[in-house]
Amino acid sequence: MFPFFDLIAGTLAFFLTLMILSYLIGDNPLFKIAVYLFVGVASGYAAAVVFWQVLYPKLFQPTAVILQSGDYARGGLLVAPWLGFAFILMKISPRLAGIARITMAFLVGVGAAVTVAGALTGTILPQANATINFFDQDYAAARNIGAFEALGNGAILLAGAVASLAYFHFGARQKTDGSTRRFGSVELLAWVGRVFIGVTLGAIFAGVYAAALTALIERVSYLVNFVQSLLALF
Repeated sequence: MFPFFDLIAGTLAFFLTLMILSYLIGDNPLFKIAVYLFVGVASGYAAAVVFWQVLYPKLFQPTAVILQSGDYARGGLLVAPWLGFAFILMKISPRLAGIARITMAFLVGVGAAVTVAGALTGTILPQANATINFFDQDYAAARNIGAFEALGNGAILLAGAVASLAYFHFGARQKTDGSTRRFGSVELLAWVGRVFIGVTLGAIFAGVYAAALTALIERVSYLVNFVQSLLALF
């Protein structure tokens, strides 16, 4: 027998699932209500995470400790965060909204720096190391891979990486008629890169489709099991 709260939660999940699946018959108010609820709950959760994991432990709590201890010399480090917090609140007023651009510019700059560093350390360098490892015979032998197979895999991976990068090379020379065209070798590599990129995007699409189909099967299975559990109560 269902506990009361489990029954309420299951019923809400049941109807919300139906509201989401109603999009299969077209855009409708039920689907919009479910999406608005999801966006609202997600925004509230994000705000709670920001408050309890960033603002409270990094700003409010240290400020309270400094005020209680009277050690105002340490408070100099909190001047910049408090100014940034105050500038963000200026967006409430249309007259003072421009002041918030200072904080937003700082956040965008820091975010861009983190993105570039993350792309370098999390994508480019690991990709280079992975490409090099395929030519490492000791690494291949540890995985019971023959030398010929290791060289073949490494060659394919290296060709795909170089050709894919060549596809995004936009340098070109100007012809006598005023048009521009890339060098023949770069154009050939770009065409090969287009094939590798197409295969990669196809694999990603297949993975996304499989994940969506799995989620759909799980939700339909949940609806069936929930109805069967309700029928078992009567």
